[in-house]
Amino acid sequence: MTTPKSRRLERIAPLLTGKVLPTDRTVDALQEVLEPGDRVALEGNNQKQADFLSRSLARVDPGRVHSLHMVMSCLTRPEHLDLFEDGIAERADFAYSGPQSLRVAQMMSEGTLKVGAIHTYLELYARMYLDLFPQVSLVAAEKGDREGNLYTGPNTEDTPVTCETAAFRGGLVVAQVNELVESGELPRVDIPGDWVDVVVPADRPYQLEALFTRDPRKITDVQILMAMLAIRGVYERHEVVSVNHGIGFNTAAVELLLPTYAESLGLKGRICRDFALNPHPTLIPAIESGWVRSIMPFGGEVGMADYCAAHPEIFPVGPDGTMRSNRMAAQTAGLYANDMFIGSTLQIDADGNSSTVTSGRISGFGGAPNLGYSPHGRRHSSPAWLNLAGSEGGRGRKLVVQMVETFGERGLPHFVESLDAVRVGREAGLPVTPVMIYGDDVTHLVTENGVAYLYKCRDLAERRQAVAWAAGATELGRARDRKHDAALHRAGIIASPEDLGVRRTDARRSLLAARSVEDLVEWSGGLYQPPSKFRSW
Repeated sequence: MTTPKSRRLERIAPLLTGKVLPTDRTVDALQEVLEPGDRVALEGNNQKQADFLSRSLARVDPGRVHSLHMVMSCLTRPEHLDLFEDGIAERADFAYSGPQSLRVAQMMSEGTLKVGAIHTYLELYARMYLDLFPQVSLVAAEKGDREGNLYTGPNTEDTPVTCETAAFRGGLVVAQVNELVESGELPRVDIPGDWVDVVVPADRPYQLEALFTRDPRKITDVQILMAMLAIRGVYERHEVVSVNHGIGFNTAAVELLLPTYAESLGLKGRICRDFALNPHPTLIPAIESGWVRSIMPFGGEVGMADYCAAHPEIFPVGPDGTMRSNRMAAQTAGLYANDMFIGSTLQIDADGNSSTVTSGRISGFGGAPNLGYSPHGRRHSSPAWLNLAGSEGGRGRKLVVQMVETFGERGLPHFVESLDAVRVGREAGLPVTPVMIYGDDVTHLVTENGVAYLYKCRDLAERRQAVAWAAGATELGRARDRKHDAALHRAGIIASPEDLGVRRTDARRSLLAARSVEDLVEWSGGLYQPPSKFRSW
């Protein structure tokens, strides 16, 4: 029976040897298989990029291929947006734009880029199975064989969902591979060949960003103080065992204080045993010190492959001896299996709403709204979950912690009366203000001033008072009515470092288990191989 997929494959049959497409015929093949108005999934999250295929797609003739509906985790490479400026693509459903956030905002306001919605990762993946399944998916893998079997290695990431949602809806899957091998030579099969229609050797290895690497040299004393406050005032108090850490220096400081400061408090085995996060190099000392029980990774991290492979008791390592990540599964673990999300942001308003969308920039959400949310459907309990229950027998709650200094780069305040996102969203014509985490989901604020226990606030007015206290010397903080501070303190809603038994003078870099990337390499026994830009030796 002739199907839309079989007709597409017939058009490129002269270009193929079995399923293998020559590298230099990729643009020709895309022009043959793509039709105007197609939904196209292009693998390109905030780390792993099918960049050979995205560069090839940007070279097709807009007279033949146009009005595409792109379904993508991330719009992060220049050619992703060139597709819209050149008329090849018209509409996008995505989750994150990061380095292209300024250009995305401009193109949305001009109407060059039409947006269905800015999703969370998990939300976008769910819709790809339901109503946004692609006619063509373009993915990336470490290796592929001539039958279409793919080996993704540590960086599996989005590949399963991007392949499956096309393969089981009559769509066509094209995979760029770093290396084409013969049958039986793959270390393992991550994507079976009957899901994949075309394999093309890329002109160079796919792009992979070291997004989760933080150099300990850049961790400041203020960030160490905040990490100490978080450990004492949040992790210890609520017995947080399972957690998702954001990618900032604040949480890197927490990770590097586990074998030192947290160990001195007798917290080993009581907090921070299970993580949903990428293989953070700053977790190496905690892993080597016996703190960590398990890590479910969203993706890999440059230079961490050998270290992860050496720790199958911690990371998901296959019989082949290498790690396998899965972004959709890790997002689900972060949503339902973690007791706490802790991360940073760019702006927090008077109600505790936060966003990374600032003036003229639309960066999207990524996974934070799923990870930083208390799912009402959760039914398993834990001490941390029950600790926030409103009453005996009441429903538990996930801890959602925003950890942010009151002022950021160039002295700009992180705390503001109203988010830039309100105006940016309105100018871009978004139907909903691009708030990342809503204030009523936030349970704790950690700043250099101490911890605000927002979950204890009885009403919005009290929450606004607590947020303003945490905002310190910012305009929002200075404008607060200080007569409320004593009442908040008595109610246990705010706690200073002194209240938590944290001495500000102890917040020094000497507390860090590793103070440089070189120290992390030493902790790893030489297995961690950092990218050259992080090497100072």
